[in-house]
Amino acid sequence: MSPPVMGVVAFAVLLGLIGLRVPVAIAMGVVGMVGGLILNGPESVGFIMGSVPFEAVFPYGLSVIPLFILMGVFAAHAGLSRGLYDAVHAFIGHFRGGLAMATVGACAAFGAICGSSLATVATMCKVAMPEMRRHRYDDGLAAATIAAGGTLGVLIPPSVIMVIYAILTEQSIGRLFAAALVPGVLATALYMAAVWVQTRRRPALGPAGARVP
Repeated sequence: MSPPVMGVVAFAVLLGLIGLRVPVAIAMGVVGMVGGLILNGPESVGFIMGSVPFEAVFPYGLSVIPLFILMGVFAAHAGLSRGLYDAVHAFIGHFRGGLAMATVGACAAFGAICGSSLATVATMCKVAMPEMRRHRYDDGLAAATIAAGGTLGVLIPPSVIMVIYAILTEQSIGRLFAAALVPGVLATALYMAAVWVQTRRRPALGPAGARVP
């Protein structure tokens, strides 16, 4: 069997396994292992299966990913997310749409701690959504604000996605973090500006709150 034909057969088998709801990683591993046995023999496959998984997770830079997420968990359980939200709320919460803008600011600050969009969104849903509903904010605006603010978690350093990208492309993690700082701040400001414009056009979306003394 020629290599092109084997490639087509392997791809077809891979699609078939995925269609049978076999996890993608397992399906790719099975197809690759069987193909390696046919082409190179059991010794080569044994060496690859024993060394490649270790080498894939060996880079020291990957150790920051669980540590960033762990730091975010500690911050959430310590109430730091609530403190960040209250601090931003104290400055701009009395403006129309202020709670939504405070949510964006808190998302940016919390994203700078954990580097994960999912962790940022999950935390801010618990902290900000009840407050915005209590102040009669529109549910659509509240949900959109948290969803948009959550994207700042992968843009503002330290970003888990940037760490993975830097390792895969052999780039400097520090330079990527430095390059993303200004876009992250700019995106935060633009999200806040978008909330301000929408609440100016439609005041019912985000009523002004009481001034915090």
